[in-house]
Amino acid sequence: MWVKLGSSFLVLLLVGSAISSVGAIGFVGLLIPHMARMLAGQDHRKFLPIAMILGACLVVLSDTVSRAIIYPAETPAGAILALIGAPFFIYLVRKRTL
Repeated sequence: MWVKLGSSFLVLLLVGSAISSVGAIGFVGLLIPHMARMLAGQDHRKFLPIAMILGACLVVLSDTVSRAIIYPAETPAGAILALIGAPFFIYLVRKRTL
């Protein structure tokens, strides 16, 4: 139990430090393959196009939402990506380790 909890904490710490150094847009590269794998399964003929389309749609959606939230000003698109991606990433970590 302690090993699983410690490894979950370590994974979250490492991903958080990597994203803070690269930027929140790089978070898409961590999340989209998992989302695409959930949709497409093991077939790479379906997985790769779904991953490309899903990644592009997520970035465009977060950019559009970030421009529309406070119209005259603009919030960072990475903040919207973090709001979308962080709960999904926590779900992935908990699903695979605990």
